[in-house]
Amino acid sequence: MKKSLYILAPYPFGEAPSQRFRFEQYLDYFEKEGFEIHFHPFLNEKTWQKLYKNGSAIQKALGFFSSFLKRWVLLFKLPKADMIFIHRETAQIGPPVFEWIIAKVLRKKYIYDFDDAIWLPNYSASNARFHRLKAYWKIKFCIRWAHHISAGNDYLADYARQYNKNVTVIPTTIDTENHHNKQTDYKSLPVKIGWTGTHTTMHYIDEIIPVLQKLEKSHEFEFVVISNQAPTYDLKSLRFVPWKKETEIKDLAQFSIGVMPLRADKWSEGKCGFKGLQYMALGIPSVLSPVGVNNKIIEHGKNGFLVASQIEWEKILVDLITQPNLREKTGLTGKETVIEQYSVISQRGNYLTLINQ
Repeated sequence: MKKSLYILAPYPFGEAPSQRFRFEQYLDYFEKEGFEIHFHPFLNEKTWQKLYKNGSAIQKALGFFSSFLKRWVLLFKLPKADMIFIHRETAQIGPPVFEWIIAKVLRKKYIYDFDDAIWLPNYSASNARFHRLKAYWKIKFCIRWAHHISAGNDYLADYARQYNKNVTVIPTTIDTENHHNKQTDYKSLPVKIGWTGTHTTMHYIDEIIPVLQKLEKSHEFEFVVISNQAPTYDLKSLRFVPWKKETEIKDLAQFSIGVMPLRADKWSEGKCGFKGLQYMALGIPSVLSPVGVNNKIIEHGKNGFLVASQIEWEKILVDLITQPNLREKTGLTGKETVIEQYSVISQRGNYLTLINQ
């Protein structure tokens, strides 16, 4: 008889990177291993599409009201669950009412999974007026009441251990067989320096814009940005590619060099290095800021590069633009790192052990 695994997540299936690459890509494997999956997002598709856009306050409010109703109905189904898996939070706003009911009233075990420093305030400009409703303080209680914690990196795990000793680090992973299964062309010209991410994280690029402006005067390259919104940088080399799920991997594989600039702050410490891992999985040589888990993923000069200043950014980018052999050697070593340590294949046994508790 199959075990029932109830997954409570913030977003609709297949829409949010945090869900897609934390646990959604493991669901087929869990089913093969004897689990019956019940996936319950907080937001429906319609509300999710409006969430990070300006305006539509009434529609957003109605969407959230409907989401809360569905969560209350779901509580009556959870007593039959063999295991409950909560990603980030059961509801995106308000106190941890549902987590408390699950743990203290229903007496059900749940695994709590998180991949960012979500106890710190972080919000988009379109929802700034309502960010206090997020109740960031609730995260420590979600952790405290959990049976076990799945954290995306050591920094997050250290935070979780303040409230719960049962913590396992499972990195955000890449499906190198079925998804990130292409490889960049090291001989393709012009060289394409690339960045991918949502508009909410695009501000990190600001650090390297002066470097790119300087390099435009002496080297031929394109700076490709894959995102949900077009950037407005003053760059002759800039090319915008709208993010599409259907072409995501094909578009990424066009990169000759992948960049991931970050600021050294507490929020960045909680990041799981996902951009870098995406690049590396496709054999793209990656240049990252030495922040948080990036220092663990990258062995400088072997499977990628860690750079902390504009002078270092300029030097490494020039080396990679002008030396295709360096791009290939570094890119292939980075790909090996992902397959061995940060792939679905390498971590699915750890996940299975976790949900079988």
